[in-house]
Amino acid sequence: MKKIIFAGIMALGGFATANAQCKPVSALTENFDTWKEIGSCWTSQQGKAMLYASDKKIIFYSMTNPGENMYLVTPKIKAGTYTLTLDISDNGGDTTLELFSINNTSDPKSYVSIAKPSKITGAKKTFTISLKKDAHLGLKVLLNSIHQAVYVDNLSLKPKK
Repeated sequence: MKKIIFAGIMALGGFATANAQCKPVSALTENFDTWKEIGSCWTSQQGKAMLYASDKKIIFYSMTNPGENMYLVTPKIKAGTYTLTLDISDNGGDTTLELFSINNTSDPKSYVSIAKPSKITGAKKTFTISLKKDAHLGLKVLLNSIHQAVYVDNLSLKPKK
């Protein structure tokens, strides 16, 4: 019995430790240069397509599954107003980027659009983002063709002055 209780306490301690390293942040600067996989405080949702870190950037790739809801989700961000900039390009075709405030990464009902879908043109994008409470920021990319890709690099989120 003591072993079971000790194992339970150790498991809970492990969860507390894992969550402690991912505290809400008030700024992000990420060039993805050292990423071999999605960062530990970040999450990705790719459906039947692929979302991965490679070649010093994040790649959204449709494979043979266009139209998948693909999200790159940041660590939790403190409430406030921010300026988000990122380099984003594609390999051709019709692609869009939409931003979401996400309260619970495992509950799609908590995903709230905060910037309408905008066409990806290969230029740096800048957004003003306002979060009323601590939340994750979700970058949703929509790929409309097979073997289509979008590349994200040099993401910066800074408090707006």
